[in-house]
Amino acid sequence: MARSRTRRTWTRRVSLAAALGLVLSLGAPLPWSRPDAAQAAVTSPRSVLVHLFEWKWTDVALECERWLGPKGFAAVQIAPPQEHAVVAGSGYPWWQRYQPVSYKIESRSGTRAQFADMVRRCGNVGVDVYADVVINHMTGVGSGTGSAGTPYSPYTYNGTYQSWDFHHCGRNGNDDIANYADRYEVQNCELVNLADLNTGATYVRDRLAGYMNDLISLGVDGFRIDAAKHMDTNDIAAIRSRLSNQGVYVYQEVIEAANEPIKESEYFQNGDVTEFQYSTEIGRVFKGGQLSWLSQFGEPWGMMRSDLAEVFVDNHDNQRGHGGGGTVVTHKDGQLYNLANYFMLAHPYGYPQVMSSYHFSNGDQGPPSNGGNTTRSVWVNGAPSGCNSTEWVCEHRRTGIANMVSFHNATVGQGVSNWWSNGYQAIAFSRGTKGYVVVNREGFSVSRTWQTSLPAGTYCDVIKGDINSTRTGCLGRSVVVNASGQFTATVNAMDGLALHAGARVA
Repeated sequence: MARSRTRRTWTRRVSLAAALGLVLSLGAPLPWSRPDAAQAAVTSPRSVLVHLFEWKWTDVALECERWLGPKGFAAVQIAPPQEHAVVAGSGYPWWQRYQPVSYKIESRSGTRAQFADMVRRCGNVGVDVYADVVINHMTGVGSGTGSAGTPYSPYTYNGTYQSWDFHHCGRNGNDDIANYADRYEVQNCELVNLADLNTGATYVRDRLAGYMNDLISLGVDGFRIDAAKHMDTNDIAAIRSRLSNQGVYVYQEVIEAANEPIKESEYFQNGDVTEFQYSTEIGRVFKGGQLSWLSQFGEPWGMMRSDLAEVFVDNHDNQRGHGGGGTVVTHKDGQLYNLANYFMLAHPYGYPQVMSSYHFSNGDQGPPSNGGNTTRSVWVNGAPSGCNSTEWVCEHRRTGIANMVSFHNATVGQGVSNWWSNGYQAIAFSRGTKGYVVVNREGFSVSRTWQTSLPAGTYCDVIKGDINSTRTGCLGRSVVVNASGQFTATVNAMDGLALHAGARVA
């Protein structure tokens, strides 16, 4: 079920009413958009997505109904849904999902029918589904049989593509990319031996758009375009122009690096872009810097415009040291990771994505399995018992992270004010009159009287717990804000505190 929403240019930067006024005064908005609308179970705009990495469709459907919808998540990013290579010799790694064999919706995550059911059920509770689409390439150059039983051989994909549908760049002896300072190589040679589609060809564009339109027909609301940097932006624009729903949300994986010719800004014409610098800087600050540096975080740090940025503390690539990975904070960093997510979800920059991982001991390791290519369920006998210390991490279910989604939703359109820091590792700030957050990275507790712009009342600290079922009290800590917008509280070492208008109980 598609949801109404404001145009992405204005999402989270201004209120809905202001956005409508600006649209009327400035002319027609861009056709694609981010989610930003009140839904049945959640009265605030929805403004946060989650990546359920490698989850089965049946599990995603249940998670939407039991957790994501009630907690106010806007959308879920899912694994590439198309038929993919089955790489038994490498232990069925996660990256086999990023090697398409055909565009049948039959994958390690489930069948076409299960996929359609998932999209419908997520939509029914106000959660959009964003499909990760791999349209730059097909499999590694070799032979095999895909997850739906389709045979393939080098540059031959069972009637879908033949050799002439691919780039053959003639570089480096094997057609692989070797020089990232050479635009031609990056966009016309093969990324680690993956058969590179000629996305400039009409036939290829039609096939790719046909695949995406099939997903749209099943109810998909958005697309993450994998490896967008390896395609000319105008090729993506041509494919996008063929989509049956021009309002579908699009965000593109573009990793901009110094001294390379391909820039994130080239891709703004197609939609939003992943801001990998955000993740890198969050890691640098939280692991080895000072939180006090974050007072002007975002565009003043050289990042792209907030309304075009899709941001994250970590993602499935860089938590493994790939895809622009560096010193990033991950679930393996314990409470530090929670603090970084509290900050991301408290701050107005970008469209934040919460990561939901599985435990791994090496970077290639596939998801928890029952042996072979069969993914183990998260939901078992009506409970998410797969969320444990050995299988699925489920960071998005941690109390503080999950409840900070409501904070982000409640503070849409509000800027940062009342900034405070101790000059080192403890910070606090308001989000206008709608929220207030404290993040304490210090090794000691911080006690003081905090100045907010919140109306007087009793609020639940959402990092510590939920509001009770009657909305008359808190299951965790409660805080009383006086008529001057002040409250006195102690925030423990390596901890946080967050109040917002939707968590006021008296």
